[in-house]
Amino acid sequence: MPTPRVFRQEPYPVPPGATEILLVRHGASEPAVEGVAFPLADGHGDPALSEVGKVQAEQVGERLAGERIDAIYVTSLRRTHETAAPLATRLGITPVVERELREVHLGEWEGGLVRAKVADQDPVAVSVFAEQRWELIPGAESAEGFAERVTSGIKRIATAHPDGRVAVFAHGASIGEVLRIATGSEPFALLGADNASISVLVVHGQRWRLRRYNDTTHLHADVVLRPDS
Repeated sequence: MPTPRVFRQEPYPVPPGATEILLVRHGASEPAVEGVAFPLADGHGDPALSEVGKVQAEQVGERLAGERIDAIYVTSLRRTHETAAPLATRLGITPVVERELREVHLGEWEGGLVRAKVADQDPVAVSVFAEQRWELIPGAESAEGFAERVTSGIKRIATAHPDGRVAVFAHGASIGEVLRIATGSEPFALLGADNASISVLVVHGQRWRLRRYNDTTHLHADVVLRPDS
């Protein structure tokens, strides 16, 4: 009598030719101060990292330094450069700028004003999150335009690194939008990635697959609990 075949569960195999993208949200940035706008870059508020954010950046660098990383990408905003710097130094990799993955543009609420609007429960801010539409903010980027540009950025990175594994330092809304596209979720369902968290996306042709979301196991508890100081 033939021996029965055995079928074990196997770990997920990254398909040949696919790109594994580690999406890292930047560390906590400087607090906004009423009446003092952040400097702008590309029309976006461009704060530096806070002291907590700098610690988070070091912890991300420690977490990923022992892993295979073929390239590091940042956006045109300095908080991603500062978060990526410890890892780039450890690995001897010069980060590449992919500006299409910069934060959603918030129109008249750029420069840090959005934080005050949300804190004060401004009616427009309440509607933005209730309806999951950034474009309710005067002058803000449209949902279609935002989706188009982050898609372009991810496709460009994947095309450049078949069979590669790259770290991409980006922003809460841009990471959330990338993962919305990958999963077909509601617009803001994956918006809440924590500062310095790691999410993993596998891009294989037209298929984008979310493999991990909001991993913060590398962050010390006191840093996670003090996200913006």
